[in-house]
Amino acid sequence: MTEVQQGGATPVLVVGDANVDLVLRGDVAPRFGQAEQLLDSGDLVLGGSASIVACGLARLGVPTTLVARVGDDVLGRFTLDVLRGCGVRTELVEVDPVLPTGLSVILSAPDDRAILTVPGTIPTLTPARVAQVLAASDARHVHVASYFLQPALAAGLPGVLAAARARGMTTSLDTNWDPAERWSGVADLLDALDVLLPNVAELRALAGAVGESAADDRGLGRRLAARGPRVVVKAGADGGWSVAPDGSEHRADGLPVDVVDTTGAGDSFDAGYLAALAHGVQDEDERLRWAATAGSLSTLGAGGTGRQATLADLAAAGVP
Repeated sequence: MTEVQQGGATPVLVVGDANVDLVLRGDVAPRFGQAEQLLDSGDLVLGGSASIVACGLARLGVPTTLVARVGDDVLGRFTLDVLRGCGVRTELVEVDPVLPTGLSVILSAPDDRAILTVPGTIPTLTPARVAQVLAASDARHVHVASYFLQPALAAGLPGVLAAARARGMTTSLDTNWDPAERWSGVADLLDALDVLLPNVAELRALAGAVGESAADDRGLGRRLAARGPRVVVKAGADGGWSVAPDGSEHRADGLPVDVVDTTGAGDSFDAGYLAALAHGVQDEDERLRWAATAGSLSTLGAGGTGRQATLADLAAAGVP
């Protein structure tokens, strides 16, 4: 059986983006000149790193509330319906009467993907709104996602994270990719984070942006971890690894699976790791096994939430 604490998981507040993904698979490299291409498949699914993490947490038995914004439109209603169907509390998701819900078109190839995003309501979440929510929340952990898509929130995030910690909450951040590739602002957050969750490419970019260098990725992880957070790195099919502020390292392998779609696998990895924390798992190797297994299983279905793991799935996969 999967190791969980007595009395159930502690509540988690997830802050960030809520939108819709249109995932297209097949010969997805576009050819202009009005060429029409026939693809293998297309799925309209829940998108947004924060939303996918929230669904993953809820499916792993964690009481989860999402703080985000959607539009008063068909895509917004679709987003809320899927979140509720996953068991996520959505009463703190605001509905904008003017701006549309964000939309991403994902061109998914077997070994890579491209993402085209219309931001819509994604950048409109403010630090004042999140601070208001924190003041009334019973959550024990706050996770923030898609930092670079939300400049208004990013500007006030150091204060938001400090306020969370002052209330006794632990904190985590998955910046996701920076479309502008400037990677600015993260240096001001590191000492207010308990967990930083990059993938390997993001780790390299973030380390460079804060002036850290090392001979290898583990060295970069140690450099960032020395600034405050445990750095938990998603390594795709290879699973994941982490470095604590004291320099101790841990790793876990991914599962061998027949991949359908890698969209959102990193977010499901995040959910697995944070769910282990919420369930009181103390062993870091075990937390990484939760994360790597959840990330691997998510690739068996279309979109970020089509095949997210449950506690029963983890137990069937031998976690622990």
